[in-house]
Amino acid sequence: MTRSARAVWFTGPGKSEIRLTGVPDPGPDDVLVRTLFSGVSRGTEALVLHGGVPENQHAVMRAPFQEGDFPWPVKYGYLNVGVVEQGPSHLRGRPVFCLYPHQTHYVVPASAVTPVPQTVPPERAVLAGTVETAVNALWDARPLVGDRVAVVGGGMVGCAVAALLARFPGVDLQLIDTDEERASTAAALDVDFATPADARRDLDLVVHASASEAGLDTALNLLAREGTVVELSWYGSRRVAVPLGEHFHSRRLTVRASQVGTVARPDRTFAERMALALDLLADDRFDALISGESGFAELPDVLTRLPALCHRVRYGADA
Repeated sequence: MTRSARAVWFTGPGKSEIRLTGVPDPGPDDVLVRTLFSGVSRGTEALVLHGGVPENQHAVMRAPFQEGDFPWPVKYGYLNVGVVEQGPSHLRGRPVFCLYPHQTHYVVPASAVTPVPQTVPPERAVLAGTVETAVNALWDARPLVGDRVAVVGGGMVGCAVAALLARFPGVDLQLIDTDEERASTAAALDVDFATPADARRDLDLVVHASASEAGLDTALNLLAREGTVVELSWYGSRRVAVPLGEHFHSRRLTVRASQVGTVARPDRTFAERMALALDLLADDRFDALISGESGFAELPDVLTRLPALCHRVRYGADA
């Protein structure tokens, strides 16, 4: 080990700390990355922080460069943007995105990083993993021109899905949330907002991302005959009641799972999906998904009181 770095570890229910960790010398096919920004994926990281990953999902839920095992201690995270300090010449000095936890420096295979396009500010590129999830969801949902669509749940993933759906021609779209403060986020994304009570009904497609039983109930009740709910929420170890009575069968409704761990198109690779997500982030409307920023040293405290959208972590020379 030729150098050390600082990394955030989840150490117990709601607890985390910064620890020193060794960083190896990069091999000929590796890159050494100095982190510029990381992002906290509130829903998943909160579940991990509080021990909500079911035992039978421990292997499935491992982050690509996770250290430790669930429930704790574990080094977890997957929204990291840094600059390549050592590595192949075509990457050296370039900002890159990597599915890496919150750590000041790290070494990974060069194939594990994706260059950030010049059209995308590095501070916005921390959203790439979230936009990748949204891309995969829409590949599963397959919206059509003229569809009546809603996104239920105005958190980080729901807003990313809404931002992409807003580009579809002829789509009649609403972002639905119980928190009326989400109206300002929807406006920044050029998307109509509604509470569940005021939402339009008889929809062709609903993307559900509220991670709540009430939200799933709302999503199903908004559908027209033959309509589909694409379920993006991950509930961890919680049991969720799905309303399969009433009009579920008479309207021939569908609930379809979508999860970013599988590429929803057989003609695309993980690398191609990530590159597409980064290209889409050239749209400055995505800045509305960043709801706070702090320095790396503050992260253990910030993790105890996360906002609903993406919290960006800033790394400086003293990190």
